[in-house]
Amino acid sequence: MTTAAAATGGVSASGASANSSSAKTALDNNYELFLSILTTQIQNQDPLNPMDSSKYTEQLVQYSSVEQQIKTNDQLGGMLQIMAASTASSYVSYLGTSVVASGATTQLQSGEANWTYNAEEGGETLVEIRNSMGAVVYQGKETLSEGKNSYTWDGRTSAGSTAPDGQYSISLVQLDDKGNPARRVPTEVKGVVEGVEFTGSGALLTVGGAKIPASAVISVNSN
Repeated sequence: MTTAAAATGGVSASGASANSSSAKTALDNNYELFLSILTTQIQNQDPLNPMDSSKYTEQLVQYSSVEQQIKTNDQLGGMLQIMAASTASSYVSYLGTSVVASGATTQLQSGEANWTYNAEEGGETLVEIRNSMGAVVYQGKETLSEGKNSYTWDGRTSAGSTAPDGQYSISLVQLDDKGNPARRVPTEVKGVVEGVEFTGSGALLTVGGAKIPASAVISVNSN
């Protein structure tokens, strides 16, 4: 399992805490300077025209408000860390489970790769399969059935050779009566979760070697 700094929805809890801590340190470092300046103002004011005491009070209130805001941000940062840790734990529970997720990438193993598709209607469809480098290894026209069905690729390429095991992505585009692209057919993949990786944009599940966003998971079943 690969782990990194836990983050939820692109918000880093550790980053928020670090920023708050840095601001608090800067405020503490300037506290003595602030009091020194304030004391100097009082000592050097014109005795015949002293500054209104409310002005000093206002400056103290402003300083206190900033200090309270930084403390609030520090507390929020702590809450984010707790939430991120809780969310990370929930994703770890995916390990070893069988999931179905929206996606186009799956694993070719022993001459077989499987996808599930959901076609609004049956008809001629352009099937395109690419390897992990993005190169097209198979392209052909096939007739797909309406509704939710499975599509199996035997690993045979357009050139007639056998593709090596690995990750492959599929694209299904239904054609109209004139043979022009009409609509894309959504696909799903399934497999056992082998790992969880935490990134700034969310959790990624490793299924059959492919990285699938946790947000794309449709169903989860224990093995």
